[in-house]
Amino acid sequence: MLLAPLAGIGNWFVRLQARRHGAGLAVSEMVSSFGLHHRNERTIRELLRIHPEEHPVSIQLFGHDPAVMRSAAAIAADAGADLIDLNMGCPVRKICAAGAGAALLQQPELAVRLANAAAEGSGRPVTVKLRSGITAGDRSGLDLAVRLVHEAGVAAVALHPRSAAVQHRGKPDYALVRQLAGRVAGTVPLIVSGGVSTADEARHAHCESAADAVMVARGALGNPWIFGQLSGRRSDRPPTPAEIAHELLWTMDRAEEHLGEQRAARYARKFYPWYLGRLGIRGRHADAFQRTESLADARGLLASLEGYLPLAA
Repeated sequence: MLLAPLAGIGNWFVRLQARRHGAGLAVSEMVSSFGLHHRNERTIRELLRIHPEEHPVSIQLFGHDPAVMRSAAAIAADAGADLIDLNMGCPVRKICAAGAGAALLQQPELAVRLANAAAEGSGRPVTVKLRSGITAGDRSGLDLAVRLVHEAGVAAVALHPRSAAVQHRGKPDYALVRQLAGRVAGTVPLIVSGGVSTADEARHAHCESAADAVMVARGALGNPWIFGQLSGRRSDRPPTPAEIAHELLWTMDRAEEHLGEQRAARYARKFYPWYLGRLGIRGRHADAFQRTESLADARGLLASLEGYLPLAA
């Protein structure tokens, strides 16, 4: 099982956490090929940071210019990327308007050129993540996947079997992944993505899709234990309150290491609801974490809830 690229979230310590709990591979949040090509300091310092213990690691790039993609892939490889993943499925309007993400489903020639450029620039295996199509009933993603396998030699394909138009609404059609599996005839590993929030849902997706592996996205938010459940390293029992509090504190510590105390205090607010919700902490208790101005304040709040945690288990 793999950790999916999570926009604004999938930095080195989130990937390291997934690997620590049993993920076979973690993919970075999507990184602008133009940001790397132009050596944007923040892009390189924060989005391209790789921890020595998280290998193998995949860096996901997005863009629409093959020359820029070739340059960006080389920079990512120099930074330590073991694989380069290309985003050809992001449905966000801003990304598609720039000719990247899911917009590439309508430009298969360009998509193939981008994949070839990434391989040439990086010297690393190139994988791709895409949607089944732009709108309901569109199967351009499957057609493109086949071309990428045969014309660009991609090393693996991850398919999210929903159209870009619906984004994350509705049920994924895992039969589409099964169709693609038949078309590529086992030539490359096929990964299913989408609709996975629990270990049981991941098992269902794996069975229904005939994919080789499952990519977990939102189901991993505040729930790294899902990788242990899927790898057989732990049972499906829920984590204890102590385990949840420990992971939240670990995440806060790593955020501080990554961004410094001041920025980390704001950044960590997006993580609090995922962990506090698992503890059953909501309402005014949870809101208090969103009002904290420092990590020290948040740590103090968590410590003050020590007597409350067992009641929330």
